[in-house]
Amino acid sequence: MQISLITVTYNCAEDLRVTLDSIRNQNFPIIEYIIIDGGSTDNTIEVIKENTDLISKWISEPDHGIYDAMNKGLNISTGEVIGFLHAGDRFASVDVLSSVAKKLSYDGFEFLYGDLQYISSKNSTEVVRHWKSGCFSKSRLSNGWMPPHPTVYFRREVLNLTGLFDTNYQIAADYDWLVRTLKREDLKIFYLDKIMVLMPTGGASNRSLGNILRKSSEDFLIIRRNKIGGIGTLFLKNFSKVGQFFCK
Repeated sequence: MQISLITVTYNCAEDLRVTLDSIRNQNFPIIEYIIIDGGSTDNTIEVIKENTDLISKWISEPDHGIYDAMNKGLNISTGEVIGFLHAGDRFASVDVLSSVAKKLSYDGFEFLYGDLQYISSKNSTEVVRHWKSGCFSKSRLSNGWMPPHPTVYFRREVLNLTGLFDTNYQIAADYDWLVRTLKREDLKIFYLDKIMVLMPTGGASNRSLGNILRKSSEDFLIIRRNKIGGIGTLFLKNFSKVGQFFCK
């Protein structure tokens, strides 16, 4: 079974090196690794060219935001299973992809997710937040629950049914995609109870007060459009993050 792993990057060459090293250390070799670069002006292209033995496909051109770039990756991927690991993010252990392959191939699941730790961007050994996902149930969607997107892997059939990311959302299209996917009644979901990904702090959705407010606005629109709740769902979604700072 082949896993398509997609990295989106823009002007963060050194972060990309970290991600590439993490992928090299995986003990599951059968991957189609794709890099979608937004037309970087630093030495990102040099880093890519230094690692062509690992990279199956890459594109470097301007895009219309991260979700447009992610859609480009999805459109050129061919693997039976798909996941994302963006520049700066890294796998928490060498067996993440092999664990994914076992569950989504041999054990018959269609959608898998796990746990994520946020680490300090200045000290990679310092855990800032621990995102413990827990097992999925439909009722949790109404409580604002979602799995950490960088830990999500899914079979191609899931993509064919859900479709691409909705680029009308600038910050929360991953939440929309997950809600649309997880609403399905027949989806075979597996929670991998382990830390899968380490992510440095400072993501696009929490870099400024403006982005935080915009994300909340988009989240609320997604909640209403998908008919999973209302303002209470949004409150619970945001409040659930508080505990992540105390569970390390």
